[in-house]
Amino acid sequence: MPYAAARALLLTLSLPLLLAATPGGWSVAPSGGGRPSFYAEGPPGAVLRDTLSVTNRGTKPLTVRLRATGDGLRVAFAEPALGIPARTRAEVPFTVTVPADAPPGNRAGELLVRDSTGRESAVRLLIRVGGPELAALTVEHVAVRGDRITYELVNRGTTALVPRLAVHADGVLGAVLDRAPRTLPVRLPPGRRLALDEPWPDRPALDAVTVRLTVTAPGAARATGRASARFVPWGAAVGTAAGALSVAAAAVALRRRARRTATTRAAARGALT
Repeated sequence: MPYAAARALLLTLSLPLLLAATPGGWSVAPSGGGRPSFYAEGPPGAVLRDTLSVTNRGTKPLTVRLRATGDGLRVAFAEPALGIPARTRAEVPFTVTVPADAPPGNRAGELLVRDSTGRESAVRLLIRVGGPELAALTVEHVAVRGDRITYELVNRGTTALVPRLAVHADGVLGAVLDRAPRTLPVRLPPGRRLALDEPWPDRPALDAVTVRLTVTAPGAARATGRASARFVPWGAAVGTAAGALSVAAAAVALRRRARRTATTRAAARGALT
């Protein structure tokens, strides 16, 4: 059907359908019959075309509005709102535009038809985006903050990833943390960045450490992120500093007292002579 024919084509139903008509009944389905939903394939930037059938089996005219929902899909109907006479089927062409930056994989949506009473019916829409699949993952902005290790995972590929994480930390005298690889309870879509953290409640009280996070995912290269941190027991450090200051102050006071005593004695000897 030429897309220039933007207006819906109205087709008269067959006689058996007329005899079986029930007032107020209507339905939606992919045009042509035999398809429970819409399915199409195309590369990023493709414009895909199909037709939706809206059938008014009732004895009164039907007014409907059409809209679509979907994962980044742009759907345009030839007629987003139309009136359908009684016992008539309307064929409504539409296009689906795949985003130019869409990664390979499936994208789902729905075509929704709503009448003037608020009743709504939907047909599922599934688009397969073609192109090479690439798994790529990085771990960034690793830092030790208190008793937690913070970091960010970035999916730089074209497929969704379920990452695995291993944590290791070395101190002055050797390893102070070693956690075996485990699967994280997250699913990272392409192009997404996710901030996460690892608890470290038993971190050293006094040490200089280097933390290393190693992240892997099926099909992706191993990614590593590092951070350094120093742990100091500040209460003890403050007490030590205060003690040192007290000793220094006492020494200064003794030196001043000694100078005053020497000055007094010299003055006394001068007076006697």
